[in-house]
Amino acid sequence: MPVLPSASKFLRLAACLAALAALPAPPSFAQDAAPAAQAATEPLGIVGKSGRHAFQVEVMRTDAQRAKGLMFRRSMAADHGMLFDFERPAPATMWMKNTYLSLDMVFIRSDGSIARIAADTEPLSTKVISSGEPVLAVLELNAGTAAKLGIRAGDRVEHAMFKR
Repeated sequence: MPVLPSASKFLRLAACLAALAALPAPPSFAQDAAPAAQAATEPLGIVGKSGRHAFQVEVMRTDAQRAKGLMFRRSMAADHGMLFDFERPAPATMWMKNTYLSLDMVFIRSDGSIARIAADTEPLSTKVISSGEPVLAVLELNAGTAAKLGIRAGDRVEHAMFKR
């Protein structure tokens, strides 16, 4: 025959369970379960021999924003991107941990010129992708966008960040 807890122990246990049920899910679980919300966007243009190409970009300006980037996102509109503002020129390294989208990473000097493009990056990889020189920003676009639009190193990025 099972031993039942006394009424006072039962009530304390019920109160503890009710309190636990009322707590919000830890941020990491909520973040993984819910689709990532898109932040406000700003206009950005890339000008080169192939013409001018317009995008709407989310700008990551804080360490927390830069650390998360496009992690956990499953899609991005063709004319959208994410611009990482590093605040001062320095060598930059990126990776694709927890990033499901293959991306083109466009490394941008402080004058707005494109230093290099890492095309078709590998989703979910921890391989380090380097700028190769000091840059002020990195623009992430859907994989294949740079090749499709003819965007190349030396082209110019137009955004308020490069007019400081």
